[in-house]
Amino acid sequence: MEVSVFSVLFLSFCAFSFSPVRSQTNSTDSCSSNLAVSSLIPFYSSSFNCLSAWSSEGFILRYAKTSNNTWSFVLSAPYTNAYIAIGFSSNGKMVGSSAMVGWASSGNGTVGTANQYYLGGVSPSDCLPGTGNLNVVKNSTVIVSQSSRLYLGFEITVDKPSPYLVYAVGPRGTLPSSNGYLTEHRDMASASFNANTGVIGDAQSGRGFDKARKHGLLVLLGWGVLVPIGILAARYFKSYDPHWFYSHISIQTVGFGLGLAGIIMGFDLEDDEVDDYDKHKALGIAILVFGCLQVTAFLARPDKSSKVRKYWNWFHHNIGRLAISFSIANIFLGLSIASESKSWYIGYGVFLGVWVITALLLEIRHWMKSED
Repeated sequence: MEVSVFSVLFLSFCAFSFSPVRSQTNSTDSCSSNLAVSSLIPFYSSSFNCLSAWSSEGFILRYAKTSNNTWSFVLSAPYTNAYIAIGFSSNGKMVGSSAMVGWASSGNGTVGTANQYYLGGVSPSDCLPGTGNLNVVKNSTVIVSQSSRLYLGFEITVDKPSPYLVYAVGPRGTLPSSNGYLTEHRDMASASFNANTGVIGDAQSGRGFDKARKHGLLVLLGWGVLVPIGILAARYFKSYDPHWFYSHISIQTVGFGLGLAGIIMGFDLEDDEVDDYDKHKALGIAILVFGCLQVTAFLARPDKSSKVRKYWNWFHHNIGRLAISFSIANIFLGLSIASESKSWYIGYGVFLGVWVITALLLEIRHWMKSED
């Protein structure tokens, strides 16, 4: 879904700052050894945290909070005659993020460039040179070529870094053009970053289907599609007793189960620094409460002849309406938070349109039969 958008996005990077490449001859990099190019990094690079940031591409990241509001980073990756990149994102997506990108024209590091890029949209015209949001420390950016690896070092000044890091690597044997635009990336990945503890999560490749999107898909299919369909079965097909009842219960059970799984997965994401996350989470909790109330109502439903049955019907119907309304609103809010493509808005909007038209036609038929 998003992978194709990411591919277009990386074409829209524009240049910010340039740094020379320095070269040495030494072995490959690893977290078990000291940074071999520390003498070539223009800032203090000892006592850094180190981790395998993106194991499938051999990315190693060293990082540290070196002062009250200064963070230092050194990204290492195999030299493949391609660019390497690390971006800072509020939601794990490339749209709206700023990135540091570096490359060298030869393995021995005779020439090279390190730039800051801002992704304002899906085309090159959406991104202007020098508009990145990273406050890069002056003279801190460097791209170092050593043996078979590239080392991209820089420092940024910020009170609290973005909650996600985004990595990318260009196609082998292809460097950016002379105007600074990047070729389509070969792959990308994102990882959570806790600014309070400095802990970085495992990078998830852009080719995969990450947890956030699984969360969204489960909720959309469960409470955004199946539950509304189940409501139609209960409202307009009671003449097919008892089949309508079993269909209604079956559809709602599957829908509730998928939605519940999606919400549980959403709680595990804990993207508390993402815009509108609190609203999205609050709506999700409200929907979960409504769903649990519906399950409780089903288990405690009175007999049809009971005097309280009409109150039970009122409660069941209106709680269901609230749950559907909240679910639809939260799905669109989730799509916005995730910066999903317009195709998802259009696709779900088409479903809702068909659902509303179907409900209106069935309602008209229902009233016509009632008058007869």
